[in-house]
Amino acid sequence: MRERKVDTNIRKNLIVFNNSEEMGFLSLFEVASMPILEVLLVSTIGAIMATDYFNILSADTRKSLNKIVFVAFTPALIFANLAKTVTLEDIISWWFMPINIGITFLCGGILGWIAAKIIKPKPHLEGLLIAMCSSGNLGNMLLIIVPAICTEGGSPFGEHSICKSKGLSYSSFSMALGSFYIWTYTFQLIRSSSSKYTKEVEELPQEPNKESDANTKTHLLNGKSQEYIDVVVPLSYPTSDDTQIEPVSLQSVKNEKNNESFSTKIADILHIVMEKLMAPPTIGSIAGLIFGATPWLKKLVIGDDAPLRVIQDSVTLLGDGTIPCITLILGGNLMLGLKRASIRPIIIITIICVRFVILPIIGILVIKTATSLGLLPSDPLFSFVLLIQYTVPPAMNISTMTQLFDIGQEECSVLTMWSYLAAAFALTGWSTVFMWILTS
Repeated sequence: MRERKVDTNIRKNLIVFNNSEEMGFLSLFEVASMPILEVLLVSTIGAIMATDYFNILSADTRKSLNKIVFVAFTPALIFANLAKTVTLEDIISWWFMPINIGITFLCGGILGWIAAKIIKPKPHLEGLLIAMCSSGNLGNMLLIIVPAICTEGGSPFGEHSICKSKGLSYSSFSMALGSFYIWTYTFQLIRSSSSKYTKEVEELPQEPNKESDANTKTHLLNGKSQEYIDVVVPLSYPTSDDTQIEPVSLQSVKNEKNNESFSTKIADILHIVMEKLMAPPTIGSIAGLIFGATPWLKKLVIGDDAPLRVIQDSVTLLGDGTIPCITLILGGNLMLGLKRASIRPIIIITIICVRFVILPIIGILVIKTATSLGLLPSDPLFSFVLLIQYTVPPAMNISTMTQLFDIGQEECSVLTMWSYLAAAFALTGWSTVFMWILTS
């Protein structure tokens, strides 16, 4: 009896290995490149709509649409996927995933910071560079790629329907965790860049007054420079410079700092943390986890017999608009970026190298170590999702943040375009390597 079980396990492993060989490079290339091509095609439509000929996606339209995405669409998408696919048992058994995502942000952030110190981009672009290196597309990219690989002929992850169901659960949980990291850590990076840019603009008008030959129309007041002066920030997320509009002396600032009590500092820190946690996408993540982990709440809104299923249907309908809108906005910004953004090639090369060369290698080392220590479930699909988290292109929500703070939208669009072009080949190659590692 024992020998028969051993023979059955060997046969299963051989079938998995043979299936991974059947799914050749071209098939895998098609699966991995399809979501990338979708992003690029929809971005092209957005770019065409933003041209002067059509003028449908104007700058004001993109800002308004972006706020709708931030407040309504993104939280709805996260809540709908989490509440439907994640349970309390899943959250407990997948405890390593939030640690894994934290490692991707930590390593990417350190590499981005080192790169920023070496190549020295413009001060207001330092945060964008670090954000592009650290923050991956852990949501919709996985929601497309993982189920597609599961349903592909010759997939090494078992029966198609079971694989797809588990893949959606893993991807939804990844989306929620990634959203939490992005809307706290990455949000602060872009926000600090906006603050630096605001300081630069406030300091610029003081310089021409020192020159005796300055005329009434200096280069600082030209229309070309004026395009970059307005900084639009959501009212619920004021910059840290709002309290320093009036000029104050250095001595008074020092006195105020000395008079600050410890309790006041703690209160300020807690206020900042709560402000970040109150971002709509973060609220959507928390609510989705609560409904998914609480059986009686889940039965109220999920399922054909749920009394409040209309809520889930409505939220799902809202969430379906997230990815198309973000991609259209990205295309509109891209058209503007191609006209006037000046990105040094070294910045593009740096982001591509960090995201598609260094981070995947780090991911293999981390997952290999975690597996040898027995920290991961036995499901190879779970390990595959963890590895893919190191290989995805930059998060599209970075574009949302740059639009919110009106800082570096054009540069962000150009960097995103090149990153997603490179991702079509990087995801394919690394997916092949990951499957070979997991099935060998």
